[in-house]
Amino acid sequence: MAKVTLRSHMVGPVAVLGLSALLAVAVPGTARANTVGVTVKTPGATSGPGAAFAEISTHADCATGLVAGGGVNQAIGTGSASNGNHVMGSEPSSNGSSEYTGTAGVVGTDVTHWLGIGGTGGATDAAFSTTPYATCLTSNLVNHTQVVMNKASGPSAASTVNLVVATCPANTILLGGGARATPASIGSLKPIASFPTFNDAAHDYGQKAAADGATNPNSWASVGWNGGGGGTSNVTYAYAICSGSGINVSGATVKVRYSEVSGPTSATTGQTATVGCGGGDGKLISGGAAVSGGSVTTTDFTGPGSGGDHLNGSFPSGSTGSPVSDGTTTAAYWTAFSHTGGASSPSTYTDVWALCADDGV
Repeated sequence: MAKVTLRSHMVGPVAVLGLSALLAVAVPGTARANTVGVTVKTPGATSGPGAAFAEISTHADCATGLVAGGGVNQAIGTGSASNGNHVMGSEPSSNGSSEYTGTAGVVGTDVTHWLGIGGTGGATDAAFSTTPYATCLTSNLVNHTQVVMNKASGPSAASTVNLVVATCPANTILLGGGARATPASIGSLKPIASFPTFNDAAHDYGQKAAADGATNPNSWASVGWNGGGGGTSNVTYAYAICSGSGINVSGATVKVRYSEVSGPTSATTGQTATVGCGGGDGKLISGGAAVSGGSVTTTDFTGPGSGGDHLNGSFPSGSTGSPVSDGTTTAAYWTAFSHTGGASSPSTYTDVWALCADDGV
């Protein structure tokens, strides 16, 4: 039997199913195929930041497809200087340089750019660099996207978290998300978590992360962390990448894969965690990362064991945690890279999420 594809066209604000859709409904046993495709784009590393209490912004751009999510990876150098090198942001952008920092809500549509922003504390190293990654989505169903941003002031006190949740509009699906903290001049300020969640009571309205095997989370959480305290204008931003309005996503599934590993716990050390999409999960479309106090899917998010703990990476990877190269179309894993500061960090964990999509077409 010939394959019949479900399609729709718009008449005013109402989606009307065409003849092929009627045939698909009428013919039992019609085969369905996942039309999701993802290409990872990265320009490679940009040196820096090269000054203390500063940041560098880099961007990855989709030549085809739309940003479903993205990541960042840092080369952290050696010795005590590496303790202050940290991710300051991993977020969508309208043009590869501008940030969505204005009024909260739907701030962009059909975005094709992703920012990777690296920051420093009180020391620098010539080996510091920042590499952004964009996951560029194509789908016969999800052919439009929208960005939802939420923000909250803080954190300003030492070793405190500021969790912000961005939620997708009703009748859309979450594809990915990002996080940002400002300003970089507060060297101890940084986002330490960026993950999928649900805006419901079971997840304490985003305070608990989506667990392994969860389907169709509707929100993205960002956690700002201020290791040493200070700053009166600190802000934490959360970004959710959602399907466009007016698309019937009832047959689409986004599955969450999640893993948590212990550490890093010793001063001036790092830890990685990697998780991947299974054979029946669909295609990897995005991911998230955190350094935390652990058990983030069953309890409200808590900060790690030391104020200096930070993220140095959240990126698409191979099964062993190595970042994929530009143009990769078969990425199936996501890796989180965390690091301590200059003090030991007991009861600290590294968390990683992969989002896997099947559009059900």
